[in-house]
Amino acid sequence: MLERIRIVLIGTSHPGNIGATARAMHNMGLADLALVAPRCEVITADSVSRASGADALVHDARVVDSLEQAVTDCTLVVGASARSRTLPWPMITPRELGERLPAELATPEARIALVFGREDSGLSNAELQRCHAHVHIPTNPDFSSLNLAAAVQVLAYECRLAWLAQAQTQTQNQNQTQPGPAQDEEEEAQPLASHEELEHYFAHLERALITIGFHDPAKPRQLMARLRRVTLRSRPERMELNILRGILSATEKAAGGQALGARANEPELQREHDTHQGQKPAQD
Repeated sequence: MLERIRIVLIGTSHPGNIGATARAMHNMGLADLALVAPRCEVITADSVSRASGADALVHDARVVDSLEQAVTDCTLVVGASARSRTLPWPMITPRELGERLPAELATPEARIALVFGREDSGLSNAELQRCHAHVHIPTNPDFSSLNLAAAVQVLAYECRLAWLAQAQTQTQNQNQTQPGPAQDEEEEAQPLASHEELEHYFAHLERALITIGFHDPAKPRQLMARLRRVTLRSRPERMELNILRGILSATEKAAGGQALGARANEPELQREHDTHQGQKPAQD
């Protein structure tokens, strides 16, 4: 389970924080580190020193240009933040995050990304809106600022607790009598849509809404952000997302046909409009 949990740092400005994060991860059995557009050198004497023996994670860290690249294969993306600045988003505690991990990682394809923002400004609104949920560490309100590596340590600890609890449960189940053949088997879990698949869906959704005249990009009114929120909250499976995209494709096709028909019937539509306005329709 732990090998499918990725720590993502965005715009880190101090090499020491990267090394300290690697140490925090290694302490708890995590090994997948991704760095998005770091604002410092990654491998330095400071980062290696602060890793305190976990420098292999620093050397193996994947460096990418965008959050999308870092989480493209992930089925759950959780951003560390106190709150969304413009639009409320599902918020969980570190303990709730840990409790969700066994179910979230029930299928082999599942991957989880825990995303941490810049030391000085955290995650941007756009980055927060690409997360399924936000996790908030309930610190002392009179002194709530956490070092980046300390925040990673808290979440990594909850991940390890969840892993230990799962291992204990599996051991107990193995010691119990196996169910007989007459017992119904549970329905096989279906893979959730990945971040990449969701982003393709959102692009398709926006294109379709523009096509049918429901969405004006010049006056967005947070429409796409709200649709992101409701979709990410529902955690669609890959098959469900394919169905939705099929509906969007059919909608685009139908809207295109209606547009062609409307242009062919423009003279008749104009006569109806003139009649409704009290004008005498033009005679052929």
